[in-house]
Amino acid sequence: MFDVLVYVYENYWQGDACPEWSQLERTLSTLGFEPEEIEGALYWLDGLYDAVQGQLEHPELQHPASMRVYLPREQEHLGEECLGYLGFLEASGLLPPFMREVVVDRAMVLPSEYLSREMLRLILRMAYWSFGTEPQDHLVLNELSNDGVLRVLH
Repeated sequence: MFDVLVYVYENYWQGDACPEWSQLERTLSTLGFEPEEIEGALYWLDGLYDAVQGQLEHPELQHPASMRVYLPREQEHLGEECLGYLGFLEASGLLPPFMREVVVDRAMVLPSEYLSREMLRLILRMAYWSFGTEPQDHLVLNELSNDGVLRVLH
């Protein structure tokens, strides 16, 4: 499923470029993705759409100064690395509460063995994509797209 989501993001990152689900499913199948991977990815993308719509319909649910307390099952599922990364982005003002909730929602439906910092970055990029926006700071976009190469500190 991860490979399918990466393909969809890389090829259709402009939301209006993404075809209807049936056409997308045929395209993915033609490219050789397994039917269960395609189905899982489309289900996940449907959930992403629903989560985004819920945040857009009820923006008052997330006050900008609110503090997020993660449930024990969220803490266990997300792990220290992902929670730390989310905390860093929030503290930097780069991940607003409404988008954080979408990211957490989508991360929680993935099996924990698939959840890594790399997968969380993909979820973050797809959340930005779904809201039709980009991070205000392009350095953040680079960080979200980081390929694991260490940078030299100055």
